[in-house]
Amino acid sequence: MAINELRSVSTFIKAAELGSLRKAAHALDISPQAASKALAQLEEHLDARLFHRTTRVMSLTDAGQRLLEDVQPALLGVQRALQNARTARDEFAGPLRIAGPRTAFQPILWRLVEEFCERHPGIQPDVLLDDRVGNWVEDRVDVGFRLGASPHEGVIARKLFPLQMVICGAPAYLQRFGVPDSLAALAAHRCSAFRHPGTGKVAPWHVKLGEQTVDQPVVPAICSNDEVFELQAVLAGKVLGQLAGVTAAPYIRSGQLVPVLRDHMPDFASYFVYFGSRTSQPARARAFIDLAVERLTNNPQYVLNDKELAGADRRAGRTARKPAGTASSRAVRPA
Repeated sequence: MAINELRSVSTFIKAAELGSLRKAAHALDISPQAASKALAQLEEHLDARLFHRTTRVMSLTDAGQRLLEDVQPALLGVQRALQNARTARDEFAGPLRIAGPRTAFQPILWRLVEEFCERHPGIQPDVLLDDRVGNWVEDRVDVGFRLGASPHEGVIARKLFPLQMVICGAPAYLQRFGVPDSLAALAAHRCSAFRHPGTGKVAPWHVKLGEQTVDQPVVPAICSNDEVFELQAVLAGKVLGQLAGVTAAPYIRSGQLVPVLRDHMPDFASYFVYFGSRTSQPARARAFIDLAVERLTNNPQYVLNDKELAGADRRAGRTARKPAGTASSRAVRPA
């Protein structure tokens, strides 16, 4: 006969402590009938009588006394473990495992983690940065950030802010080589490209063509698998680059970089924060999610608005000259 061992043992111990099966049922918040059935099932399962019973009193048999001495410490340990698990769910101290993309998002995530740890010094952040998407369940991730839709089922998503991919160059580059006035003109320019660290493939630029986002292949003058290295090459005036808006925004605002071909800037993806059911999340994870949503949702620090981009366009027109022989009419076919 299949029995509920935990209920049967709990009923047995409580009846032994209180000397009454009815009192044990009340203490365990079950019916007297359920308590009687649980005890009967345990005795049948063990093929041993555990109590001497009269109409008023029940006392342990020798077999019952031995069983009580053996199982009572173990059950108390299980009960303590369950209580500790319930308490840990509401604690702010402890580990918090966070996953996110390495490219572009790293400084944003650091500022978020830094603020959260200042609020809650007992937090132990365990941050996994990888542009590839691992298995968040196997990696025991509490909170995940990702560009675009999650490949995992059963996770909840909150949209944070759109990713802008900005083609830009330093004023020194534009003064020397001119401003490309079309996608076709990129063929005559020195361009940088990003080599995906996971696949090793050179990523094409993503551009808007009509109402669609298409891949624009470029012949790289400089290629790197590190966005910071690529940023330095663009800032130095060596190449044009297509940079994430979150990376380029402060330099565009300060005039160190100038966006070009703004009409072809795509709007095809957004950053999301992902998590499991909020009801089963530890309190520290729920609080971190709330902070992420508060700090990052449509944060203007990470998104260039139309006014800022238009102002940068005017700066580009004032500072750049188009050199002779620029192949602005050469056709470049998107992939």
